[in-house]
Amino acid sequence: MKLRLPQPRLPRRRRTRLLAGAAALAVVAGAGTWTAAASGDAPAVHRTDSMVEMPGAAVDTSYFTAGGGQKRPAVLLGHGFGGSKDDVRAQAERLAQDGYAVLTWSARGFGRSGGRIGLNDPDYEVKDVSRLVDWLARRPEVELDGDGDPRVGVAGASYGGAISLLAAGYDERVDAIAPQITYWNLADSLFPQGVFKKLWAGLFFTTGSADGMRPGSLPGTATAPGTATAPGPAPAPADATATACGRFQPELCAMYERVAVAGKPDAEARALLETRSPSAVGDRIKVPTLIVQGQEDSLFPLDQADAMAKAIAANGAPVSVDWAAGGHDGGMRESGRVEDRVAAWFDRYLKDDKGADTGPVFRVSRSGGIDSTDGAVQLRGASGERYPGLTAGPREFALGGREQSFANPAGGAPPALSSLPGIGGQLAALGAGLSLDFPGQYARFDSEPLAREVRITGTPTVTLNVRSTAADGSAVLFGKVYDVGPDGRQQVLPSQLVAPVRVENARQGAAVELRLPAVDHAVEAGHRLRLVVAATDLGYASPAAPATYTVSVPGALAVPVADGVRTASAGLPAWTWGLPLGAALLAAALLGVRRTGREGAGARDGVPQPEPAAADVPLEITGLTKRYAGAQDRYAVRDLSFRVEKGQVLGLLGPNGAGKTTTLRMLMGLISPDEGEIRVFGHAVRAGAPVLSRVGAFVEGAGFLPHLSGRANLELYWQATGRPAEHAHMAQALEIAGLGDALERAVRTYSQGMRQRLAIAQAMLGMPDLLILDEPTNGLDPPQIREMRDVMIRYAAGGRTVIVSSHLLSEVEQTCTHLVVMDRGRLVRAGEVAEITGGGDTLLVALAGPVDEGTVAKVAALEGVGAVTAADDGLLVRLEGATAAALIAELVRLEVPVSAVGPHRRLEDAFLTLIGGAA
Repeated sequence: MKLRLPQPRLPRRRRTRLLAGAAALAVVAGAGTWTAAASGDAPAVHRTDSMVEMPGAAVDTSYFTAGGGQKRPAVLLGHGFGGSKDDVRAQAERLAQDGYAVLTWSARGFGRSGGRIGLNDPDYEVKDVSRLVDWLARRPEVELDGDGDPRVGVAGASYGGAISLLAAGYDERVDAIAPQITYWNLADSLFPQGVFKKLWAGLFFTTGSADGMRPGSLPGTATAPGTATAPGPAPAPADATATACGRFQPELCAMYERVAVAGKPDAEARALLETRSPSAVGDRIKVPTLIVQGQEDSLFPLDQADAMAKAIAANGAPVSVDWAAGGHDGGMRESGRVEDRVAAWFDRYLKDDKGADTGPVFRVSRSGGIDSTDGAVQLRGASGERYPGLTAGPREFALGGREQSFANPAGGAPPALSSLPGIGGQLAALGAGLSLDFPGQYARFDSEPLAREVRITGTPTVTLNVRSTAADGSAVLFGKVYDVGPDGRQQVLPSQLVAPVRVENARQGAAVELRLPAVDHAVEAGHRLRLVVAATDLGYASPAAPATYTVSVPGALAVPVADGVRTASAGLPAWTWGLPLGAALLAAALLGVRRTGREGAGARDGVPQPEPAAADVPLEITGLTKRYAGAQDRYAVRDLSFRVEKGQVLGLLGPNGAGKTTTLRMLMGLISPDEGEIRVFGHAVRAGAPVLSRVGAFVEGAGFLPHLSGRANLELYWQATGRPAEHAHMAQALEIAGLGDALERAVRTYSQGMRQRLAIAQAMLGMPDLLILDEPTNGLDPPQIREMRDVMIRYAAGGRTVIVSSHLLSEVEQTCTHLVVMDRGRLVRAGEVAEITGGGDTLLVALAGPVDEGTVAKVAALEGVGAVTAADDGLLVRLEGATAAALIAELVRLEVPVSAVGPHRRLEDAFLTLIGGAA
């Protein structure tokens, strides 16, 4: 195959020649100009839609401006693969209001544009961008750096991110770029370590095969809400002779079909993709570059951002790197923050605003816990003064495990499962995650439990010794590192990523360095690192011929730890500094009440006498009523009655304003009821009641001295109670809470989740018989939520009682044995969880398209599936022995168009029914 060589970069001294060539650029269709009403005092945005004639194709464009006719920099915004200019319209309007002239366009083969998809071919798509720069140079409102040279930046995500890099490499007039979730070398992305990424490649070429491209059709891309399609019929492809690859250039079709049939790439395929990659002109990109890459991205992983950052920085250009939450495997969860940072980047380097905050040189988004109101993961930024790369500060961990042999099955089936394009990030929320390894098809090597928390930031590496019985002596292996919980069963695959490697000439044995996926993930103290080396993976092509692989690990696993990257502090309000002192004073006051009021209590002070018959009942509430302050007929709690027995984990549920927190505060003696009574182990609850020493509580957060260690804070709290140190049972409480060595660190270094666990450990001090937890999972990430679930279950298993109030209904359903549902201060329902929800083990499988009755019957016939019912959003699948991961693997095998999988929220359904949808 004859390869097109990259065209030389356009020097500034030849710009006058470009202007002459630009005369051939003609606007062949205009959709007119319209004005969008801007919010507040922002100027109205004017948009002009035009079909611009390029050599061999008409390209659909939109031009956005706002304000008067003053000179302004320009920005070109590219769209993602399978999308169109409409996907970036909202961002274009915001940039226009910020004082930019913004031009968007649909690339060849997409939207209403003609031509064939060339995967950013330098002879076509890249030259189209240079012609659009020519067009901007002729606009009277666009600021110029010279004759035919507009002040211009280029930004875009995925396919549009690559064109921004290529534009900077081929055209010197580009002044700044902001590529997002994109590739540096497309051959490395689709053929990593010589292994064919068949699932993503298939999505690329089937998406491009559609006769009519639709925005957001590639997983991981999104269509902007409310976008409008320009009027007029979509032009037909320039070449009317359709191929199996639809709108792709014929040489790309031939390349894909050849590689897909062979199951592995050849040199010609690599060369073709490399000539269309930014890496081909990496030494020419010398403009300020903001690189944003997604952490959950099996298409363009973090190593692609690492390669582009190193190459561009080596040219002397300013570079900032941002590892954002999300990616092609689940959508970008920080699009607003990223767009703000892109705007600031252009303010600095296009408007020359030296006061613009372009952010740190390196930033990574980390979990900051769970929002208790909606269960969404909260994010916090960590940053460093320099970009650490992927192998900074490696720490070595010895891996146990003898030499192990395992099979590559005939046909490579059934394949192991790590992630699915477009939905892998969503599926990771299912319990221990999506990953599935089949027995007999992998080797496993475990570290010892970690003595302290380790934050992996980058690419772990390990050397493998490999032998293969394949006829050609080759092997294709897939490596992944799991975070394994203390029980050895719960394992999490960070970002659901796997790293392939092809090994040649291994019949007599070969050593190979396995570079595992780049991630940012905290492994807590007490957890293990588990290296799994598998023979198959659903996303990749593996050899069809059966073979046996033998693998050993002669050295340690090297884990990169970027110590210079610091997580932003969640911040402590000023009043938390006074909480320990306040706690001490309150404890002293309560103790004084106990000492002075113990004798003569009862009839003299109106406190009811204990009920010996209820001495073993942890909690009984009768007719409890509390009015709002100053109100006679408005109730926070009204006529509430229920009873809790030993060993129960009781979930207290209700919408905001239901009276849950008021009830808990009365239960702890912090406020007094207007009517009714609360009895704990037969004793009436009042402020300072001795029976409260048997109650531990975590309500409305806890304050700690940030400069003291976690242990010192707990010791200070216990001393304030005035009780003997030996009664604290600190070791037992800490073991249940699972804080590990983090207990010896200053609290100011804790994540929000660690502070939450420290507060719960504080509530457990003294091992109270009744433990009250208000939103205990707030601030915890999904693995920590699972651990907290185990903490509560273990605590109650010893004969104690736990009352938990939470908005996370799925966690309540999995943790609690009994429920009390409140609404508007009243009891709605009380009973066992199974009684209220109806029990069962059902998953909701959301579908991207319809399935016929035959497919539904095949799913129902799967082993371990009890029943399948059609629902509005897909299928309700009741499991009888099968696991969620096994079900997903079978659905993929049956080619069921799965878009999301999650537990059927039976408790949520029951809860909304009970309260009439008032949550």
